Amino acid sequence: MTVKYNIVERANPTNRAAPKKFYASIRSSGRVTTRELAERAAQMSTLTTVDVMAAIESFLAIVSAELAKGNIVELGDFGNLWLRMSSEGAETAEEVRADRIGSVMPRFNPGKEFKRVLDAIKFNKN
Repeated sequence: MTVKYNIVERANPTNRAAPKKFYASIRSSGRVTTRELAERAAQMSTLTTVDVMAAIESFLAIVSAELAKGNIVELGDFGNLWLRMSSEGAETAEEVRADRIGSVMPRFNPGKEFKRVLDAIKFNKN
């Protein structure tokens, strides 16, 4: 597998006066829709595309609900999903309140199988 990348010039976000540097940035080669994923999965199983679509929709609803409960979602060798948040610091523990919580973001930690796939990626300059 190969992934293409571009070269981009970026400023230092913590020091705008610092000289800009050049970085590699992954260039997307396209998008895959849920339906396309379902069609591929149907070709690899005895399920129909409609069955796979229903399973994917159910899976996504369940994952979202479990994350919203504060659970870590374990996906075997693929990896784990959990929520991370940012919050405003306080001088004392008593001052920490829900209204100091900023953003909530999903996080993903790849599992063994997914890491193996990532390690096999080759990069080509665009």
